[in-house]
Amino acid sequence: MDDIPLNYFIGLLVFLILLSAFFAGSETALMALNRYRLRHLAKNGNRGAKFAERLLQRPDRLIGTILLGNIAVHSAASAITTFITLRLLGDTWIAATTGVLTVFILIFGEIAPKTLSALHPERVAIPSSYIYIVLQYLLFPVVWLTNLLSNGVLRLLGVSPEEAAEHSLSAEELRSVVAEAGAMIPQRHQRMLLSILDLEKATVEDIMVPRNEITGIDISEPWDKVREDIVSSQHTRLPVFNGSIDDLKGVVHLRRVVRLAAEDRLDTGSLLELAREPYFIPEGTPLNQQLLNFQNQKRRIGFVVDEYGDIQGLVTLEDILEEVVGEFTSDPATSMKNVYADQDGSYRVTGSATIRNLNRKLGWKLPTDGPKTLNGLVLEKLENLPQPGRRVDIAGYEVEITETRANAVKSARIRPPQATTTSKAA
Repeated sequence: MDDIPLNYFIGLLVFLILLSAFFAGSETALMALNRYRLRHLAKNGNRGAKFAERLLQRPDRLIGTILLGNIAVHSAASAITTFITLRLLGDTWIAATTGVLTVFILIFGEIAPKTLSALHPERVAIPSSYIYIVLQYLLFPVVWLTNLLSNGVLRLLGVSPEEAAEHSLSAEELRSVVAEAGAMIPQRHQRMLLSILDLEKATVEDIMVPRNEITGIDISEPWDKVREDIVSSQHTRLPVFNGSIDDLKGVVHLRRVVRLAAEDRLDTGSLLELAREPYFIPEGTPLNQQLLNFQNQKRRIGFVVDEYGDIQGLVTLEDILEEVVGEFTSDPATSMKNVYADQDGSYRVTGSATIRNLNRKLGWKLPTDGPKTLNGLVLEKLENLPQPGRRVDIAGYEVEITETRANAVKSARIRPPQATTTSKAA
């Protein structure tokens, strides 16, 4: 070896340092890859992405291959450094040159390439996957033996290498991914996606129309009144009942009713024949489940019942869809029934308004972990019968009872925190 020029050994040493940088940087890049973006690239036919995805399915084998290559490179670099030192300086300088080599490898073979790869993982990982596919094939016997021993130790600790391939996102993690997507997903689409995820947190009671606000066709009324209700209705489907919603007969589609009315064949009997059997929903049903139930049952309207079978409210498919897409108006006060904004920043709200709707459409933060309506929330806070003029503070919102009926809050004036501060300053 003394006949070989020293320049060849120096060149080989530089090559080994670059090879160390490759192993260190590619390891960081492959582990820092976005698995879902990688899967997307692989489905679109990117061959390098397919190789990288295959490598990451068994990270124990990949890490074994990288470490074997890195150890071999470092051992060879140390041996060549010792040989060069002996030829140039003598054996007394071996410790010093070894220290210099360690610094060079640390900076140029570890820190710098790993930092670069962490910043641009795809640019490094995907090209590197071609090399590692070949290396895994060539080094398979050695990698298999070392992994057999290391995986045995992991199993003693209760860890299975096969579990590494499972990378499922929880709902909260997916919510964070959507929220941090930035300009990649339009803001309106982000809100819709987050609303879909939030469906599992809400139940049908949160969005239902309370039973005292259900409008329908009461066949116990005079027939002229029934016809007037049908003509003036703003809904396409109406419940049909006899005297009370508790005596529900069914749900009728007004398109079929209008046809009979045009032919002058509409009467109580024909109206009941057109009514479809009502669909009942147990209280506590999550909105995401009810959306699927509507689809499976081919229904668009259902009646929420409690554990005793009493009707508590009405929910429609449109109500659930509005939880996802929102209202088609820019003025939140006009988009809500029984909510009126005043010039002083306060709002006049009926007691039957749901807390969830107030929060979503007005941007408020009233507590939702208790009563579903404003009336229930005020009564819970008062712990007494409501009286007009009484004021109560709920999570920073000043609620003034303006009207009561039958020991319940019929209407109230709500001043949000900002409006309350402004009025006090004035």
